[in-house]
Amino acid sequence: MLSIIIPTCNRNDLLAMCLDCLNPQFQTINAANYEVIVTDDSKQNRARQFIKENYTWVKWIAGPQRGPAANRNNGARNAKGEWLIFIDDDCLPDKQLLEIYQTAILSNEKILVFEGCIKTDRVQQSLAEESPVNETGGYLWSCNFMINKKIFLHDLNGFDEKFPFAAMEDVDLDYRLSKSGFSKVFLKNAYVVHPWRVQKKMWTITLNRFKSTLYFLKKHPEKKKEINSKYYFIAFFNGFFKNTLKNAFKYKFKGFFSKVNYDILQLYFSVYISIYNRQG
Repeated sequence: MLSIIIPTCNRNDLLAMCLDCLNPQFQTINAANYEVIVTDDSKQNRARQFIKENYTWVKWIAGPQRGPAANRNNGARNAKGEWLIFIDDDCLPDKQLLEIYQTAILSNEKILVFEGCIKTDRVQQSLAEESPVNETGGYLWSCNFMINKKIFLHDLNGFDEKFPFAAMEDVDLDYRLSKSGFSKVFLKNAYVVHPWRVQKKMWTITLNRFKSTLYFLKKHPEKKKEINSKYYFIAFFNGFFKNTLKNAFKYKFKGFFSKVNYDILQLYFSVYISIYNRQG
């Protein structure tokens, strides 16, 4: 059985569109071969009644209210299936997603991790829009991948719940998988659509993501050779000169100042991490 884990928190509107795509009448595999678990991190359990009234085939469970990593782990621990598929509540799964994952299991007996494809719904329209695109592989983003339950819970102990913010916990999981010798296969046709979304809190979110990166480096100091001052300076240069300035007129300056804030922070990170890595 496949267990689809969907963490959510106060986003019933987005959750509804995701669940519509996982409806047994929409997906192309037998309903008996999968379950959908929504683990709800809202303090008021806002998805509980919503699911009870509209999606009777979905299993609702209360989340631990300790962030996305803990919420995903909570869903995994309540899963009946041998295989876990993680999907975010703002994604739109393709109707053949589960069938392709199921076929991949049968065709790759020695593979225990499968990386899904992530597409966007349209062309980008603003510099402030974000989407975790993964159309060619190489990124085990938490919004679409499948992993053997035993490996996830017992060998890896799930996502690391110590990450201070919702960032880098999937990168950390991918890195731990690699260090443990587990191979993964990219499935281009097992895709979800992750619509472009305007990041309205660019400054705060970017700082929080960096704090999670610092925890990642503390946990894996050998990665300081890659994630260093040069890494962030290149990110600043490419982001500001080759993206922001180059595309400002293309997007009619939509999101321009938010993107400039993002770029400036990359330069700040370049200086900060130079000092941080020396101290480490």
